[in-house]
Amino acid sequence: MAFLSKAVQETRHAAMRILMTEQGLDGLVFTQADFFQFASNFNLDVQTWERPVALVLPKEGAPFALLNELSTHHWQMAGERGQLWVEEATFYDEHIGRANAERLITAWGAILAEALRARGLAAGRLAADTVTAVLAGVAEHLPELTIEARTAELRALRWRKHPEELELMRAAAALSDWSQDRYREEIRPGRLVQELDAAMHAAIFEEAAKRFPGEHLEVRGYTLTGPASASPHGNGALTGLRIEEGHGLVNIVIPRLNGLVIENERTYFCGPPDDEQIRLYAAALAANEAAIAQMVKGNPVRAIEDAARGVIEEAGYGRHIRHRTGHGIGLIGHEYPEDMAFNERPLMAGEVYSAEPGIYVYGLGGFRVDDTVIVGETPEVITQSPKDLASITLPVSL
Repeated sequence: MAFLSKAVQETRHAAMRILMTEQGLDGLVFTQADFFQFASNFNLDVQTWERPVALVLPKEGAPFALLNELSTHHWQMAGERGQLWVEEATFYDEHIGRANAERLITAWGAILAEALRARGLAAGRLAADTVTAVLAGVAEHLPELTIEARTAELRALRWRKHPEELELMRAAAALSDWSQDRYREEIRPGRLVQELDAAMHAAIFEEAAKRFPGEHLEVRGYTLTGPASASPHGNGALTGLRIEEGHGLVNIVIPRLNGLVIENERTYFCGPPDDEQIRLYAAALAANEAAIAQMVKGNPVRAIEDAARGVIEEAGYGRHIRHRTGHGIGLIGHEYPEDMAFNERPLMAGEVYSAEPGIYVYGLGGFRVDDTVIVGETPEVITQSPKDLASITLPVSL
């Protein structure tokens, strides 16, 4: 595997220029970290609310970026790796020096305005991923410039994934399957859930170093056990919580490899589950499989939600649903479209979704199975960790 290539850049930038032509735009400007990466292949190392950035893609001409000085060497290193899709970048300062008044963060709007003026865009019509306060301030320097939000239209460019993106997501999914295997080996009564997660993170990074040396992996993962798992993202007080015999556990592994995210979540039982746990898990698993079966090109997006919810309601657990069945997934964990449960448009081949229906019983726990699935003529499930009851029922002692 490797960072995304110039072939992905050409595909993305061509789609952006088609959008500009269709909407009569002179350029696009990106100020949010995910869209910045979408257009540049650069993984930002700052929070944009604190250290604003801009990447401008003119309809005619080369793109250029404005970044904080903190990113200077990171940008240079990425360039030396051949990772960047943008050659020209200007850096502004956030420290006060002897001769940098014209490039301080306080001059951000003026710096970007000058760059736009130099490229003939001073009176242009630009569309942005979102119009932030600092971006809107550029108009003070260029009164004839128009900047409009085109959030929905730009999000739509991210629905379908390039084949290289799909390969990265498959590689991340394979690592997540390896991680779930390790979790199954390590879950046992008495173990602190946060200690378990820390140990698993260390093991994942060791394995990633063998698979992806010199590349960029981030991992978000945690374990919810017993009654705490009845809250889908945890009860907010996991410190000191230990796994107990009889607990059901919801385990979350979310790797992000070279800017692409997948999800792999499983329910485990620490010791044999009781009859009610078995029934609840069977309903959650059936809902997961029903959702996956709908991820076929041409089906409405909302068919995924309808199928899973129908299974859970038929089993008599509809009152225990606490979230939609899933979401798009890609550059960020919750990718677009974000309205799966209500979206009527037809699914397209190459879209990627999570399938994660859940059932949450207060006082008992949560039951959730989450797979990452590529839409096509037939669904491609790229997370392959076992989901059968025998595999997820773990011994209480080694």
